[in-house]
Amino acid sequence: MTAADTSLAPRIALVGATGAVGGSLLDILEDHGSPYRALHLIASARSAGREIRAGGLDRPVWDLAGFDFRRADVAFFFAGAEVGRRWAPLAAAAGTLVVDGSSAFRLTKDVPLVVPGINGALLDRRPAGGLVALPGAGATALARVLAPIVRRWTVRKVVVSTYQPASEAGHAGVEELQEGTRIRLQDPEAPLPAEVFSPPLAFDAQSGVWAGAEPGRASGGTWAGAPEDGFTEQERGLLEETRRVLGLPGLDLTATCVRVPVAHGQCAAVWVDCALAVDRGALIAALRSAPGVTVHDGAGHATPTPATLDDPDRVHVSRIRLSPAGPNGPTGFWLWLVADNLRSGAALGAFQVLGELAARGTL
Repeated sequence: MTAADTSLAPRIALVGATGAVGGSLLDILEDHGSPYRALHLIASARSAGREIRAGGLDRPVWDLAGFDFRRADVAFFFAGAEVGRRWAPLAAAAGTLVVDGSSAFRLTKDVPLVVPGINGALLDRRPAGGLVALPGAGATALARVLAPIVRRWTVRKVVVSTYQPASEAGHAGVEELQEGTRIRLQDPEAPLPAEVFSPPLAFDAQSGVWAGAEPGRASGGTWAGAPEDGFTEQERGLLEETRRVLGLPGLDLTATCVRVPVAHGQCAAVWVDCALAVDRGALIAALRSAPGVTVHDGAGHATPTPATLDDPDRVHVSRIRLSPAGPNGPTGFWLWLVADNLRSGAALGAFQVLGELAARGTL
């Protein structure tokens, strides 16, 4: 990619440029040959001063605390909720449009929560506060799959079990999983590192996802489940974010979020019950028409896994199974979805928001 220097191209700032999602966004900008007038790479003080190759150039990483956001038209924040809450409003106050990928503003009433292809019309006008939020990777994938089903059959209930990778806690999460795996293979009795995940994630699974473990930010976190109901922050977020994106504040959705010892790629087993009888052929056709969704069905189609995704920018759906028919025909069905949590779950959404804003002239 060459970063075309045209008067219409945006000036971009990327906060969290050294993180897992920040790196994925740089890859997407290069893959799509997206022009920009300037690209400012920004991180915390401990990462500032290094260089990252992007757009054919070795670019310096600037310290967030000293960056003047008046130098950017749009700023992508992938540095965690704490950084987002502190710095995103300051960037917006400088006149920069902020697209935040953390949990900081996802449930803030006046901040649009956007998945292009579903509710991109929210960007017809520039947000008054200068902030746009992106849902979590799980809600993004789920909303893409549910949107055509909601329109066709009216969804009554959704039950989701997610299987989430180490990379949702950034590079540190993957490195800890790799180190723990190496240690366990060499000595089954040796203690494992547990700074990011506690208990250690290697050769284990954790029912419940810690608060703070999100793209671009590694954190051991604290348990965020409310004592009265036992649901975690991730499980609550999956519910509320999916409701917001689909425009269904009363959607009956319940979830269990599980961390698994996989480096990249999220999976989910999804049960959907509809108000109307569902025809399997029509269901598959509806899913295939959904933006960003690939259906694997029929002879010769293997069930996709995180390690075998052929296109990391799409949500992959398989194992579509209708429930036994009731008096009015089958209304419920299961499906299995797999998505790259860094690309289709986060970075691609940011890139698509940039495209939506440019197309609407609201940047």
